[in-house]
Amino acid sequence: MVPATSVRADVPASAPVQVNVGALGLNIPGDAANESSIAVDPTAPNRIAIGWRQFDSVSSNFREAGYAYSADGGRTWTFPGVLQNGVFRSDPVLGSLSDGTLLYYSLISGFTCDLWRSATGGATWGAAVPAAGGDKAWFTTDKSGRASDGHVYASWSTAAGPFTATPFIRSTNGGLSFEPPIAMPNPPRWGTLSVGPGAELYVAGIQSAPFDPTTILVARSASAQNAMAPMQFEQTSVIDLGGALTFGAAPNPGGLLGQVWVDVDRSSSPLRGAVYVLSSVDPRIKNRIDDPQDVHFVRSLDGGATWSDPIRVNDDPLGNNAWQWFGTMAVAPNGRIDVVWNDTRDSGVPTISRLYYSSSSDGGVTWSSNQALTAAWNSTLGWPQQNKIGDYYHLVADNVGADLAFAATFNGEQDVWYLRIGDRDCDGNGIGDTIDLADGTLADCNSNGIPDACEIAAGTVPDLNGDGIPDGCPLSSDLNRDGVVDANDLAILLGAWLTPAADLNSDGTTDAADLGILLGAWD
Repeated sequence: MVPATSVRADVPASAPVQVNVGALGLNIPGDAANESSIAVDPTAPNRIAIGWRQFDSVSSNFREAGYAYSADGGRTWTFPGVLQNGVFRSDPVLGSLSDGTLLYYSLISGFTCDLWRSATGGATWGAAVPAAGGDKAWFTTDKSGRASDGHVYASWSTAAGPFTATPFIRSTNGGLSFEPPIAMPNPPRWGTLSVGPGAELYVAGIQSAPFDPTTILVARSASAQNAMAPMQFEQTSVIDLGGALTFGAAPNPGGLLGQVWVDVDRSSSPLRGAVYVLSSVDPRIKNRIDDPQDVHFVRSLDGGATWSDPIRVNDDPLGNNAWQWFGTMAVAPNGRIDVVWNDTRDSGVPTISRLYYSSSSDGGVTWSSNQALTAAWNSTLGWPQQNKIGDYYHLVADNVGADLAFAATFNGEQDVWYLRIGDRDCDGNGIGDTIDLADGTLADCNSNGIPDACEIAAGTVPDLNGDGIPDGCPLSSDLNRDGVVDANDLAILLGAWLTPAADLNSDGTTDAADLGILLGAWD
């Protein structure tokens, strides 16, 4: 077993990169962008898309489905516009399929949703597919590698819309079409979904009926993976997360202070299949600690049947009256659990936060020291005729680090930002790109810090002959990995014909002999 590892401390988070930018990569003054969601192409992780609520003017509450894409691992972003000009949209959620298709789920007025598909890393999107839906919807995809790989599952709040009695939907063809929505025995609200290594489905949130923000529900379906059988949920567990989900308070008075996150360990470790739930909650309701918001975590080692006691992830002193809000979780393929949140511990002011991070390598029993990732920012700036900065952030983890889409006011207004936490791993080999480039495992012929193989996979450089080397770069390659670029190797060998006794590569053999040895390899 290879244990999960924390994000390397010597490779800190990169500086945040703004996503909602103009043609020259500059901020667009006077707009607002919030409530962001992210999708990473698993076949080419340098291709990333982010969606958000786009307000062209802060003087209006009208918003559209904004999106941007990056083909260089989030270093730069292109914001082409919105999915549908002049159409009111909200609650964006993005995800991916195993084949690299990206998905964008979006709420429209009337509280129904559509889903878009992209085969171009988010640069272009196909036609909208009706997908039932409702307020505060979320979806997940099956990437288990089983027969159900490519299933799409979505659920939403029972508060509004035509599908409040049937708040769940399934697609068995990658989102090309959806089955009719169905009812759930006890539908969770304000939460997320996740698929485990056995293609089992989990849906988490607070209790809807009767409405109870102190009661967390996790519904489980083992039958969802069977495309030939009707959908059903065989188990619904009640969880004590040690607090209440909060709506409408100081840092975000018009929105949630966090949603319920569920994810599953898909590693090959003994924790494979463990189910994790995390959220920012108000613990005063449960234990009377004078903290308005903490990030709490629980886990199940038996498929959601029983759950641990809640664990506090933030390590600031108890009772210091700090707000840890928008707690967001993702589990890496190797089992590492990554968590980020907004934190007011450094300012002592409910509206002045910094983004913080922690991780666990033992299934959430212990957590790394909390680490501040950004400068402080004021969550009350740039409100677009509504007193909030959205309802959630979104994090996607890999074996080396994590990709985050979040909203902040570093420019004095609401903007969407991308942050890479830890090193990148664009070839997915579990080793950071910095290490692979330094030891020559990966080549970088144009010296831009991005491995050639990843640029080829993302389509940012051509490789017409398919040799794995960007066109125009072969003379900079070192295919025999002797520390000498191939062009110099060639010059040395050709020079052997002119100076037979020379040993330009200092290997103790004359260059002529080297050439004879290499030519003899063809015999």
